[in-house]
Formats: sequence, C-alpha cells, structure tokens
Amino acid sequence: MAFNFGAPSGTSGTAAATAAPAVGFGGFGTTSTTAGSAFSFSAPANTGTTGLFGGTQNKGFGFGTGFGTTTGSSTGLGTGLGTGLGFGGFNTQQQQQQTTLGGLFSQPTQAPTQSNQLINTASALSAPTLLGDERDAILAKWNQLQAFWGTGKGYFNNNIPPVEFTQENPFCRFKAVGYSCMPNNKDEDGLVVLVFNKKETDIRSQQQQLVESLHKVLGGNQTLTVNVEGIKTLPDDQTEVVIYVVERSPNGTSRRVPATTLYAHFEQTNIKTQLQQLGVTLSMTRTELSPAQIKQLLQNPPAGVDPIIWEQAKVDNPDSEKLIPVPMVGFKELLRRLKVQDQMTKQHQTRLDIISEDISELQKNQTTTMAKIAQYKRKLMDLSHRTLQVLIKQEIQRKSGYAIQADEEQLRVQLDTIQCELNAPTQFKGRLNELMSQIRMQNHFGAVKSEERYYIDADLLREIKQFLQTVDSKF
Repeated sequence: MAFNFGAPSGTSGTAAATAAPAVGFGGFGTTSTTAGSAFSFSAPANTGTTGLFGGTQNKGFGFGTGFGTTTGSSTGLGTGLGTGLGFGGFNTQQQQQQTTLGGLFSQPTQAPTQSNQLINTASALSAPTLLGDERDAILAKWNQLQAFWGTGKGYFNNNIPPVEFTQENPFCRFKAVGYSCMPNNKDEDGLVVLVFNKKETDIRSQQQQLVESLHKVLGGNQTLTVNVEGIKTLPDDQTEVVIYVVERSPNGTSRRVPATTLYAHFEQTNIKTQLQQLGVTLSMTRTELSPAQIKQLLQNPPAGVDPIIWEQAKVDNPDSEKLIPVPMVGFKELLRRLKVQDQMTKQHQTRLDIISEDISELQKNQTTTMAKIAQYKRKLMDLSHRTLQVLIKQEIQRKSGYAIQADEEQLRVQLDTIQCELNAPTQFKGRLNELMSQIRMQNHFGAVKSEERYYIDADLLREIKQFLQTVDSKF
C-alpha cells in the first residue's frame, strides 16, 4: 500500500493507489466496535425499527463494521429467540434494504454549522486575531502545523472557542488511499463475523464450547443450530470466526437465518453484553453491497479526502468489480493494514509450505509406485513364460497320438525357414559368431596385457651394480 503525505484539499494530486490485500472481515473491517470507524461517512442512523430478532438496531455504513447495512422489517421473531420459535418465526418476507441511503453515505446536512466550521478553520490557519500583534503570524503557522499533523487545537479569537484539528480535516497530510476486497456473499447466506480477543489455538481447542455458548445466547432453542464457517487468525492475538445459524421447521425443511437478521439480534444491548463476556470485540455481517450503495459510496469522497485524490483513486482501481477504494488516515490505520498484510503473507507462506510438502510426498509416492510397476512387469513376464510352458506341455499331451495337421505342418515349415536363415553364414548366426570371436580376442589381449612384466638381463644387472659401487667409493 502507498502512504501519501499529500497536498491539502484543493490542490492537485494523485491517489496513493496501490492495491492493498483483501483483508478485514467482510472486506474492510477495523477492530473498532463502534459504527463510526475509520471509513464511516456519517454516524449510524438508529431509526428504531424493530429487527427480526426483536432488536432495535440499524447500523450506519462503515467499513469498520464490515458493511453493516441498514435493515428494516415488519415482523419479528415472535417474542424473541427465547420463546416459541417456529420455522415461520424468522420473517418469511425478504429483507428490504433501504434504497434511500440518505445519511448513510453522505455527509450530515448541516450547512450553517459546516460553513462556520470552515470559516473558523480558515481564520485559525491564516488570520488569527488572538494577540493582536506579530505573534498572531507565528500562531497561524503553529495552527497550520497542527492542521497538517491532524491533532491539536487552533486558537484564533478570544471570543470564539478554538478549532479542534482531527485527522479528518482536509488539511491533514497523513492520508492515503488503498483498496480492499468487497464481499460477495448474499444476505441469504447468513454469514456473520465475530472477532474474538483470543488466539486461534484457543478458539479451535474450545470450538465446541463456543458453539454451545452461542446457542445459549440465541435462546437455546432446539430448532436453531449454530455452525462455524471458518476461523482465521488476526493481528494482535485476535481471531475471526465466521458463523451462520440454521433454523429447522417441524416438517423437516431448514434454511439459514439471514445475516442482517442475525446481526440485528447480536447488536441488542443485552445480547451484546453476553457476547462481550465470551470475548467478542466486534460483530458484523458479511454481505455484498448493492449497486446503488457502491455508486453512492464512490460519488461522495470520505471526510477529509481531497475529491481530486478520490477521483484519481477510482481511476487507478486495478479491479473495480472486486476492489473498492478506502482511505487510510493516520499512522494507526496504516499500521493496522500493515499488520493485516503481514498476517495474510504468513498465511500464504504457510499454505505454500503445506503444498510443497504435499508435492514432495507425492514425488516420493511416484518413485515408489514406478519401482513397483517395474517389479510387477518383471513378475508378469516371468508368469507369462511359465504360463506358456504350461500351455505347451498341455498342448503336447492333448495332441498326443494324433497325426500332424495341415496348419501344424505349415507352422513347422515356417520355423525351419527361420532356423535356416539364422544358421546361414552371411546372416544373423554368422554375424553373431564374428562378434563373439572379437569379444574373445579382446578379453584375451586384455588378460595378456595385465600379466606383462619387465625383466633385466643378469649380465646387465651385474654391470649396473659394479658401476654404482664405483661411484659410491669415489664420493
């Protein structure tokens, strides 16, 4: 991912548009339990609509809540999960997602307040009148530095409260745009993500107890079954658990509880408290966005992100069908994504190691199999010869006492012809005899050369001995 110390709002610039790995829970999750996460365009709108589990929860859109979409329904689950759940208890009508996104993606429509905020910010950065002398210019530079950093308070007037600088302000330089994968699961799949503040090994060792505890949270109804779809390790010793709930009817049919319905139940105050006791720090749905939601999201730049950078990020999107641009504001968000990327890299490396071990094992098995095949071929050849010998003896016994037939006579003529060709001097037998003679000669010459030794004549040996004695006496 790229990290851009970009220009303030209103200046031309490009997005730090390097594709980030498909991470998070549902695509863009953070470890915050509030709806106003790193990529929340507005505060969640609690409309008070009764959820299918009897809850009154509607989450605002935010990548920190894993695309928690606003849901509404006309009927509830009877009197809740704890009492009388029939198969028809889950709302048989399809979930109606709000088509009017309103404040989910757009900024709050507080024009006068925003106008005053911008005026105060401009005054704090350019023309503070706090001291009334040349020190106001130094104060303006200090306020600019705080605005660029994204923290602190900008004092500019004695009668007006100071401006609070946050990382969402348009002048903050520590911003970048990355990309995250959009979920492709439907609401009918019923997938809900629970983030536990526990290690993966602890979750896997206590998976059965976890399923039973979640079943109790759902009221302990016998028609409901909690299933674990997957478990994945997260940074900071956290674990993501994807679950879905199946409801069975008295006639034997079953179906999954919609993800928005299950999520609305988990967001009830008393249920959320029980989940926190189990170690759950975050819950979210894993459902895909509608085309209208994606369009609305892309049309409105996030708070504090330059529209030019946002437009460039949309142009540089490597795969607009699967990826969506998300802002990275501040070092904390950058560090979080870096940790998630490192975690995914480790998981990929682990998977590659497993595949490499499997390949090595398959290669060993292949070598063993090839050796066995060669052994079985030799055994088959031996058994074929033995079978042929048995057939010959049986045929001889069967034809014993009978005259030679015409086909047998013809076969004997062919065999005699082949024998004559082999015995002909210029044919195969002669060549074989010649090769055998050359082989014998080479073996004979080799044996003679290996036995050769050198001898010296006795008179010459005596003369050499006398010469050496003479040389020795002189020296």
